[in-house]
Amino acid sequence: MCRRCALSVVVLAFTGGWCLCAADVGDFAPCLQFFYKSWPPKGLAGTPICQRYSNQYRFASLYSRPRRSPWFSAYKYSVPAGKRPTASWKFEPPLAYPGADGNMIPFPPGPLDQNVVESQAVDPDYINSTYSRGHLNPSLHHQSREDRSATFTLTNVVPQKAGSNDGPWEILEQNVNKTLAAFCLGEAYVVTGVIPYLNDEHWLRNHRVAVPEYIWSAYCCPNYNNSLPAHLKDAFPTYAAIGRNDPNSTQEIVPVSETTKKQFRGYDVRQMPLQTLEMYLKDRFSTVVSVFYEQCSGSE
Repeated sequence: MCRRCALSVVVLAFTGGWCLCAADVGDFAPCLQFFYKSWPPKGLAGTPICQRYSNQYRFASLYSRPRRSPWFSAYKYSVPAGKRPTASWKFEPPLAYPGADGNMIPFPPGPLDQNVVESQAVDPDYINSTYSRGHLNPSLHHQSREDRSATFTLTNVVPQKAGSNDGPWEILEQNVNKTLAAFCLGEAYVVTGVIPYLNDEHWLRNHRVAVPEYIWSAYCCPNYNNSLPAHLKDAFPTYAAIGRNDPNSTQEIVPVSETTKKQFRGYDVRQMPLQTLEMYLKDRFSTVVSVFYEQCSGSE
């Protein structure tokens, strides 16, 4: 049996046939619940993916087919429970086979199908590279095991240096987790994305997967505890940050602290107002980028 046919059998075996429901790839309509006021970020072009796992939508991503990586992932925060699940990396069948059921599935054993290789990132892109698999939607920000497991799909991952992923960016994710768990009283909507290089794009595996220069994140929590400690007065209703993914980048967007530990130096994270983040996104993408509906103003 040809490898392409074999994968088709695997896709059907895992997902129970072809999908007759609303499209999981190409339209955010089935998963608007992951965006504040059902309003996806505006200004970025890509392929919408409603990330489905075990027959439930878990989060949403805007995917770049040419870059084989996401522009952003959007999700609703929930207080985490239990240990981080063991990674079982998955892929998105409809990117390789239009019309396939939208449940993400683990990579099958054996040789990779060429349709999958051409349509999205695969494990060999990251193996023996100098980059880790950087979650945009982290498992840390979810409660159920299924929601946490769903984050382990390569359509939710970008090439991220370990100095960022295991250092300042991890600290940011932990701080956001603590802040939202303690003070957000209603839904918290999070969008995490990337900023490409202005010139001379960086790639994994000979133009296989694009490497971002920066990673950004923002949350919207319109209903929060007004008795905030002084250091969190500017953390509600919105919060934003940009992290470096290249120690050699200029310091105009994110300055470098010389007091940071050596292994994390050059991977600093800068906290900022949402408006400042959107200004940097506009500068780099040469278009107005709006992350949240009316910048998360008003009640839910």
